[in-house]
Amino acid sequence: MQLFDDLVRAETRLYNAVSDTLRREHGIVATQYEFLCYFRDHPASRIADVATNFAAGVGAISKGVDRLAARGWVDRRPNPTDGRSVLVSLTDTGAAIVAAAEVTFRRQLAELVAPSLDDDQVKIVGALLHTLRARLGNDRLGMPVG
Repeated sequence: MQLFDDLVRAETRLYNAVSDTLRREHGIVATQYEFLCYFRDHPASRIADVATNFAAGVGAISKGVDRLAARGWVDRRPNPTDGRSVLVSLTDTGAAIVAAAEVTFRRQLAELVAPSLDDDQVKIVGALLHTLRARLGNDRLGMPVG
């Protein structure tokens, strides 16, 4: 129980602190930053792919993408190989925002983590969490329905 509690609360506090800084300095929140990074790194992604990556429902992801598109940060276009889906890509404006926000994100995360963990500990914790996430993902555990 302690592992779960510490893991969830640490994640929540890190996420909220980073989100507050991104909002203040760039006018975006952490969720938007994560989506923009995803589209930068995975051009022409389907909503379903994004939902799988973030372990979120397709409807919630679609609404978030709609908000990004309304701000001109992503483009949605029909998938030429599957008329039931759309492909999402980062615009030049979105790329500029994510590039600027990434500097802030990295700085803020380092400031939050460095007082508690040294570089070696960060690598160890990162590897352990990556392994846990991969196993949960491979087994499709914790995926929302719909």
